[in-house]
Amino acid sequence: MESRATAVLIEPWSEGDFDLLRATNAPGMMEHLGGPETEEKLLDRHRRYVALSAADSGAGRMYRIVVAATGEAAGTIGFWEQTSTSEGLPVYETGWGVLAEFQGRGMASRATALVVEAARAAGRHRYLFAYPKVENAASNAVCRKVGFELLGEVAMEYPPGHPITSNEWRLDLRA
Repeated sequence: MESRATAVLIEPWSEGDFDLLRATNAPGMMEHLGGPETEEKLLDRHRRYVALSAADSGAGRMYRIVVAATGEAAGTIGFWEQTSTSEGLPVYETGWGVLAEFQGRGMASRATALVVEAARAAGRHRYLFAYPKVENAASNAVCRKVGFELLGEVAMEYPPGHPITSNEWRLDLRA
């Protein structure tokens, strides 16, 4: 069986990445995140991503996922400060999205492994958490493959006002 694995890089989010954010706002990509956002909310998100990536304060960073061989932008990933749902501790949280035409090649797992290293290097928090919806098989598989520990299901709101049930995954950055 031929491997569909694709080598990836992660590059810090920049002003020029708004079209990538818009592309990840497609209905199929936003199925587990409450549906597509308005243009205004996308602009707000883009500004937050640019600011987080420019700060270099250890508070996190957003990235574009890039196909190493071609330089094509294939998705988004990052880590940011958050309070863990079950433990109430300050932690990093991560999330990602890979454009439909690049899915199924292991890119999310490889990009997440790179973000784990970036969060580890930032050094501000011991744990990195992820909260994919219970029914999001692909994102839960990424967590499992990268070495996150499943803590259980948690009730959340995402976006605010929309109750969901997510799996709470934790990775010890000091391990």
